Amino acid sequence: MIKEIEGGVTAAKGYKASGVICSVKPANKTKKDVALIVSDVPAACGAVFTLNKVPGAHVTVDKEQLAAGAPMRAFGGNSGNANACTGARGLADARAMCAAAAAAAGVKPAEVLCASTGVIGQFMPMDRVEAGIAAAGKALSAAGGRDAAEAIMTTDTVRKECAVTAEVAGVKVTVGGMAKGSGMIQPNMATMLSFVTTDAAIEPALLKRAVKAAADLSFNRLSVDGDTSTNDTAAVLANGLAGNKPLKSEADGGYADFLAALTFVMTRLAKMMAADGEGATKFVEIKVTGAADEAAAVKAARAIANSPLVKTALHGGDANWGRIIAAVGYSGIEFDPEKTEISFGPVPVLRKGYNIEFSEEDAARELAKKEIYVNVSLNGGAGEATFWTCDLSKEYITINGDYRS
Repeated sequence: MIKEIEGGVTAAKGYKASGVICSVKPANKTKKDVALIVSDVPAACGAVFTLNKVPGAHVTVDKEQLAAGAPMRAFGGNSGNANACTGARGLADARAMCAAAAAAAGVKPAEVLCASTGVIGQFMPMDRVEAGIAAAGKALSAAGGRDAAEAIMTTDTVRKECAVTAEVAGVKVTVGGMAKGSGMIQPNMATMLSFVTTDAAIEPALLKRAVKAAADLSFNRLSVDGDTSTNDTAAVLANGLAGNKPLKSEADGGYADFLAALTFVMTRLAKMMAADGEGATKFVEIKVTGAADEAAAVKAARAIANSPLVKTALHGGDANWGRIIAAVGYSGIEFDPEKTEISFGPVPVLRKGYNIEFSEEDAARELAKKEIYVNVSLNGGAGEATFWTCDLSKEYITINGDYRS
C-alpha cells in the first residue's frame, strides 16, 4: 500500500541535501540556484535523458559517468544557466561541476551526476558555481530537501516535491523526489529536471528498467508547450538502507510494489509541472480510450495536449470540441471519426454518429473549473492513455518573450 508522506529527496533513509545562493545570474541575489543531494552510502542509479539532438553538456557527461559503471553518491545541479550549446568548454565545465560536487560531498568524482537548467547558449560562471557547490556541501542536511527543490527552479512558481512509503516484500521503503519544470516541457526521454531517491535495495540493471517504465507513464505523458528541452533529465538513486532483500528481476516479490511507488512519485511530480505551466490558469487531464492500442492512444493524447488551439480554447472556456477531434485527425493514428465521443468531465459534447447537440451552459461550467478533464473515446479498440497539460494564456507569451533578461 502506497502512503504519501511529507518530504522530498531526503525523506528516504541515508540522504542529505542543500540549496544555496551563488548568483549564477549576476543579478540574482535572493534565489537559491545551486543544489546538492548526497547518499550516505553508494547507491544504484538509473536515469533517462532527453532525446533532443542538441543535448546539454551535463547530459553527455552524465551518460559517460553512468557508462563507467560505478555506484553513484551525489547529484549536483544549478538553475539560471543550461550549459547547452557551449561546446568543449561546456563539457569541461560539467565535469568540473562533478568534481566540485564530489569534493563538497566527500566522494569520488566518478560517483557524481550533475545537471543544469536555464538559458541556452551561455557559458557557466564557474567561479560562482564552484563556490556555490562548496557552500552547498557545508549546508548538507537531512532537512535540506526543500532548499534543494527551490534551487533548481527557473520560471516555476512553486517547488515540486513528493514522497511516499510502500511495502516491498514486507519491508517499508521510502521513495522521495523533486522536479523542476514550467516551460519548454514535453519530455521525450528514453526544460525538465527530476531527482528521485529511495532507500530500497534494487540491482542497477533492474533500476534502470524501472526508471524507464515509470518515466514512460509519467514524464513522457506530460506537455506544457510541446517543446522538448535540451536538458531533460530524470535520475534515481537507490541506496538499499531500507534493508529489503535486493530486487534482481521483475519476477521478484516486491518489484511491482516498488515500481508502483516510483511511478506514483514521478506521476505526482509530472502533474505538478502541468499545473505550474508557464502562465497556466488551469490544469488539464486528457484521457483517450478505445484506440487500436496504447501507442495510438498516446499519439492521439499527445496531439491534443500539444495543440495551441485546444489549449487556448480551454483557457477561454470555449467548448470547441472540433479542435480536439481535429488534433486526433492529424495525430497519424487510424480511427473512425463517426464513432468518436468527447466529453468535458461528465458533460458530453460529441456523441457517435456526429451527434453534436449538447448543453453549452453545462460545458461552460466544466471549463470554468481550475481542473479540466477531457475524455475522448474512439470506440475502436482497447488502447488507452492519459496525458497532463495546461491551458495556454497570454502570460505564457509574456514570460517567454523576455526569458533571457
